[in-house]
Amino acid sequence: MKRDDKTVLEVSALENGTVIDHIPAGSLFKIINILSLDKITNRITFGTNLESKRIGTKALIKIADMEVDRHYLSRIALFAPEARLSYIKNFEVAEKIKLTVPDTIEGGVRCANPVCVTNHEKVTPKFDVVDKSRITLRCRYCEKITTADQFEIIK
Repeated sequence: MKRDDKTVLEVSALENGTVIDHIPAGSLFKIINILSLDKITNRITFGTNLESKRIGTKALIKIADMEVDRHYLSRIALFAPEARLSYIKNFEVAEKIKLTVPDTIEGGVRCANPVCVTNHEKVTPKFDVVDKSRITLRCRYCEKITTADQFEIIK
């Protein structure tokens, strides 16, 4: 198949920054919310519903001149367990990280139990991950099971 100038979209390479790739297409805006990307002034490029042999359709985010803090990685992994994060320095991949769902999660997600102490007091929610394939969490305070479709992001 021949490509002409009308079918090629060019996105400039990052000199320095972060690329998050292999995000499930439906999770793009959750990742944007987790990272508060709507509040920064850095150049951001994102795409969604892109073809992916691995996950069907995917999304990606490129953030110029910002290194995503590692404490966000476990939260991102809840919504994009197959994602890859690359730190770019001088137009080269300086480090590539395959995200994995951790054994425990602290903060970032609200407990699904409306009467849980974490929803009424200044207590950081803490969860044990009981199923990494279906992303299922158990609250350490009330034992309530929270599934991926119930996740409510908190800052």
